[in-house]
Amino acid sequence: MKLRSDILPAEQVYAILANERRRRALKQLGSVGGVVTVHELSALIAGRETGESPPPKRCRESVYTSLVQTHLPKLEELGVIEYDRESQTVEVSRHARDVALYTEVVASAGVTWSELYRALGVVSLSVLLAALLGVPLVSAVDPILLTSIALALFAAASAYQLWVNRFSVLRQLRAGGSGALGLRRRD
Repeated sequence: MKLRSDILPAEQVYAILANERRRRALKQLGSVGGVVTVHELSALIAGRETGESPPPKRCRESVYTSLVQTHLPKLEELGVIEYDRESQTVEVSRHARDVALYTEVVASAGVTWSELYRALGVVSLSVLLAALLGVPLVSAVDPILLTSIALALFAAASAYQLWVNRFSVLRQLRAGGSGALGLRRRD
């Protein structure tokens, strides 16, 4: 098992994330989960920016122009997307996961996956220790049952995380990666 050695440096990720339109483009590409035309992408982004469906033509054109002239070439140069200028199509690429790690949250709660798993671990351990130490109410429940509930919560959280990131995981599997961990070295 080889770890990736070509991860985007933090400075480049911050430069990508510094622009709201680039963030929206990456978010929309991630939610689509495949190849999308620049026109479709610009309509999706313009819709998010204006809150209108369909978005006004001027806004779509403005988004399209900024994507084609600035944002897509920058993202392609860094290996975050694959941008085919001839067919005007875009899809996420190998470094999209590097950027996604900096924006990773659970639903709209604003909690990262690592924070969620850490909280589940601390709460589970605390409840189990309380049961083993004879704390009233908690000690009335069998520790095996408490452990089973904790494991079920971890399994449910993992299943939800896989569902939320399903397009990224499927893309990695199709590309021959070693699963959702991204532990394959890419040259």
